[in-house]
Amino acid sequence: MQTLADPLEHARLTAAHSEAIVCGSDRLDYQTLWSRCGRLAGYLAGLGLQRGDRVAIVAANCHRYLEAYLTVSAAGYIIVPLNTRSALAELEYAVVDSQARVLLTDREPSSLDALLEHVIRLPDGYEQAIAEAEPARLGVDLHEDDLAGIFYTGGTTGKAKGVMLTHRNLMANTWTALSWGRPTHDDRFLIMAPLFHLAGTCSVLATVWVTGTQVIPSSSHPSDVLDIIEREAVTSTLAVPTSLAAMTDEQLERPRDVSSLRLLSHGASPVATEILRRAVKAFPDAELLHLYGTTETSPIATSLPHEELLLDTPAARSCGYPALGVQVRVLDFDGVVMAPGEVGEVLIRGANVTKGYWNKPDETAAALRDGWYHTGDLGYLDDESRLYLVDRLKDMVVTGGENVYTVEVENVLYSHPKVAEAAVFGVPDVKWGESLYAVVVPRDEVSPEELIEFCRDRIAGFKIPKQIEVTSEPLPKSGAGKILKRQLREPFWSEHDTRIGN
Repeated sequence: MQTLADPLEHARLTAAHSEAIVCGSDRLDYQTLWSRCGRLAGYLAGLGLQRGDRVAIVAANCHRYLEAYLTVSAAGYIIVPLNTRSALAELEYAVVDSQARVLLTDREPSSLDALLEHVIRLPDGYEQAIAEAEPARLGVDLHEDDLAGIFYTGGTTGKAKGVMLTHRNLMANTWTALSWGRPTHDDRFLIMAPLFHLAGTCSVLATVWVTGTQVIPSSSHPSDVLDIIEREAVTSTLAVPTSLAAMTDEQLERPRDVSSLRLLSHGASPVATEILRRAVKAFPDAELLHLYGTTETSPIATSLPHEELLLDTPAARSCGYPALGVQVRVLDFDGVVMAPGEVGEVLIRGANVTKGYWNKPDETAAALRDGWYHTGDLGYLDDESRLYLVDRLKDMVVTGGENVYTVEVENVLYSHPKVAEAAVFGVPDVKWGESLYAVVVPRDEVSPEELIEFCRDRIAGFKIPKQIEVTSEPLPKSGAGKILKRQLREPFWSEHDTRIGN
């Protein structure tokens, strides 16, 4: 298996003058990209970095970020992408925990400066550095089992965990991306998700491998995204559900020519079927593709192609089949394999699975057992091995002895034409142990009573939220666009010793 150096070298050799990156007014061909990456590698070597040293990056999406992603690991170092929405204390923790020696950043480093040997400011300091550096060769003495990156997860309780991904892991995901995305030299992939998140870099290596073009928008606003799809004739992209919904609304209200878009994939969290129906209307020429995975799986584990053809079938609720080279199974809490249709924890095995968590052997041992990664997701397989997710373990609510999977309730709320965003979670209840609480952001004016009545004909009584809060404020989201239920849930549980109803 190859390392991260191979796709870029292949592109330079076979398509040197083809367009590699479009970023604002900057357009780089593969020869220029190869040269800039080589000079960045030479500059880092000149700083005295040794093989395996960590290089952190905190920056908005741009071609320099993409260059760093392609270079650091290919030069034998380890890249540490950090969430631009993290608090300073969280960034300090990750820098210290990873023992990073260098930081690339487009913002004021503040107290991080004292924690690092070198800070390279983007764009000016970066441009000066590579202009003065002698180029270094990429891919020298690399092995597929060498660590390529440490990716800090932001959704866990307590301190963030650094997910260790090797060249083997990321290249396994590349082959997976080649199978589900089917990119060619003529493809133009729009990078919508932030590059610090694996949803952002998911297709980077695959696009380079086939000498396609990466297009980086200057803004994530849906109007700007649609404008660049039209202007640059974008052929494929990957969106998180919140972005997909926003793009869809904008396109239906103010249409652009998006006929070039052949593949519209989405992932990172479940999406309501109603949003997908609207997406089909907004992007009638595009195939819808549902992807499921985690940071620990580099990230893709399953895929559901041509989702637009399945929206009136039970399969529309699935996130698809195991990806190329990936095994998926579902176990109960005693380790027994569940029969089709029975809910249990989702486990994943394959060359894409992390080697563990940086400096956290106990957490590694808990998550990786007998070669399988325990995702903490609840789901089931059908007779054709399609995976259906029902919730995260922590998001299952037990009310009056009944298990309620909050995604099911959210799907009902999302099917109401006046609902733009919805989150459902459990809150303490003296009578029921826990009861369901919903927070809804409306498209148009709607009352809690109207929404509760809407639910009555669609789900069992015990699944209907006891309370629905309607707010004009957007729901809190992670850097990857996931709704942060824990922030919504926390005020209700702050005076309790546990987060489970008794």
